[in-house]
Amino acid sequence: MSSTPSVGFSFSQALCAQAAKSVTPVNEAPVIKTTPTLESTAQVSPKALLAADNWQRGEVQLCCVEKWHETHDVVSFRFQGLTPVKFSFKPGQFITFKLDINGDKVYRSYTISSSPSRPFSLVVTIKKIAGGVVSNYLTESLNVGDEVTVTGPDGIFNLVDIEADKYLFLSAGCGVTPMHSMSRWLCDTNTDSDIAFVHSAKTVDDIMFANSIATMASRSQHFNLNYVLESDDNQQHLTDKYASTSCESGRLSLATLVKLVPDYQQRTVFVCGPEPYMAAVKLMLEAAEFDMSQFNQESFGASSAMGLKAALESNPSTEQFMLSIGDKQVPLSGDQSLLDGIESAKIPIIAACRSGVCGACKCQVVSGTTVSSSQMALTPDEISAGFVLACSTKITSNVRLQM
Repeated sequence: MSSTPSVGFSFSQALCAQAAKSVTPVNEAPVIKTTPTLESTAQVSPKALLAADNWQRGEVQLCCVEKWHETHDVVSFRFQGLTPVKFSFKPGQFITFKLDINGDKVYRSYTISSSPSRPFSLVVTIKKIAGGVVSNYLTESLNVGDEVTVTGPDGIFNLVDIEADKYLFLSAGCGVTPMHSMSRWLCDTNTDSDIAFVHSAKTVDDIMFANSIATMASRSQHFNLNYVLESDDNQQHLTDKYASTSCESGRLSLATLVKLVPDYQQRTVFVCGPEPYMAAVKLMLEAAEFDMSQFNQESFGASSAMGLKAALESNPSTEQFMLSIGDKQVPLSGDQSLLDGIESAKIPIIAACRSGVCGACKCQVVSGTTVSSSQMALTPDEISAGFVLACSTKITSNVRLQM
């Protein structure tokens, strides 16, 4: 597996797109607006859209122009820029919403489920979670015509930083969202891409993007679409409706994988889903002596967050150092994270996951030494250039930081 990393992100390196003009930053995260503003985006002329600047990185204000249910508890939103833009990102990346919920500023990251090959809108797909403050707020309160502010894109779990000749997409639940974006991209840009897709769900009714993915598979002789369902109910209806689809019962096992994708050992694997699912897939492939250099996974799971938090809290140091950011000097002990110092200085920073996963709190160490418990959202070039994740990094000397 080879990679094509970059410091920051220039989509032009991947597609020779024109350089994007910077987006004017918005200092405050607005409450989702309830006054309809659909007219300003939905009625933009085709000429204005085609002439729109590229949005490649930074903060941007969006308007919701479409909302629909994927399943009984999963909702998709289509967004366009308040000022017309073309959205350039790497298939599989995510954006971070900046929200004000009941007076509290909240940040939450969601994978883009659409593809940059269809650049005039962004689609984000969100599952309602019991007790989930942000997911319930968005799925219940965000409607067509409402405005939100997002930043990004972020994430190295994508088809630009991870290159492959033959793909194996393994997903469960909402882990299918980056796989949908990647599949759409591959089908739009390289019609003979070799894709094996195995998605796990509880029932037929819990399958997301069923029509969309089946249509892609039906149009390509190299797209092998399979489902593994815990329930047998309506499986026959699924395979009757989608002739190019295979379906197995139970949970994903090595025997099932071999049956559905006999050449899995020759493929680059992309895995996304709940933490227990990804852990089980990793153990399964390791036991099968799969080349784990070809294994890639996305994770926003709780257990990884707890592990990172424990790593940060291990071997605490009470030694005091000085953190310099611009003209600000912040005293920081060795057991505090860079994020602690940045926030104590009231310097704006996005920290969506706060666990070293999302990459939103990326910043650059100009001088001094640090130790990090996570680099999973950074490319090799970014690491060599001194970039760290503020939430997962402690200082071991006086440090100068560039935001």
